[in-house]
Amino acid sequence: MGAFLEEATRSSTSSERDRRVSVNANKGLRARCDNRGNMLHVKFPRQSRSVCEERGYHPSMSSMERIELSVDPDTWIPMDEDTTARDVLSFSDEDSHENRILLSQEKTGLTDAVQTGIGYPNGTLVAPGVTDFHFMGGSMGSVVGEKITRLIEYATQKLLPLVPICASGGARMQEGTLSSMQMAKISSVSQLHQVQKKLLYISVLTYPTTGGVTASFGMLGDIIIAESKAYIAFAGKRVIEQTSRQKIPDGFQAAESLFDNGLLDSIVPRNLLKGVLSEISEPYLSVPYKKN
Repeated sequence: MGAFLEEATRSSTSSERDRRVSVNANKGLRARCDNRGNMLHVKFPRQSRSVCEERGYHPSMSSMERIELSVDPDTWIPMDEDTTARDVLSFSDEDSHENRILLSQEKTGLTDAVQTGIGYPNGTLVAPGVTDFHFMGGSMGSVVGEKITRLIEYATQKLLPLVPICASGGARMQEGTLSSMQMAKISSVSQLHQVQKKLLYISVLTYPTTGGVTASFGMLGDIIIAESKAYIAFAGKRVIEQTSRQKIPDGFQAAESLFDNGLLDSIVPRNLLKGVLSEISEPYLSVPYKKN
């Protein structure tokens, strides 16, 4: 698919290694790699787009950080920013659902677990929807489902490529059936976008993508991309082992395993994602849409 995808699928070259930040030459505050515990200079994650170059680990990112990474500066136009969840079931376990929402809103500055809008990766207009794992585990409730649905409808109307970028624990259990029904709603409008209008749908799966998000908009893409070592599953390993009474090998739900078994089209480092999205989307946008 071009230079960006070729670069994304090959290993690090000597020239890429030369571009690494010298920690000794940049004294100051440091950040710890979540995976290996390596202490890195604070400039290191920014300059390498938050990838630990020693092991290729992709640390967790906020939805805003991912938007800044995936589209050109000052091109992001958000949609439905004020849409917020309601605790219609008055659900409570160790804490009330209403209080969990308020705490997550204070923590992230978001109204719910997804940001939707339009933006330009390398000058190519697309419609991204970015879930935020820091907001209640990126769980999909009625607001996330509604915002993703509206985004798909907008992308279909404007003939734009749809790009959901997923980081989610799945359906929001505190909303019961209301969260489960979002899967059917999203799948329905996706069918119109892809099958009837024949428009492009690129899924981007990051760590983690699980449950109802995997079973709906996460795996519906015409092209499915994942970050390296992303955990992608419907049910967790322990649940599968208890249900099937079989031992499951380690790593079978990692992106590399899914790619080897034909469930993914490519594994792309996040620092190359913008270019890959542009290269895939641009040919589709250059061909005039014809009504059936």
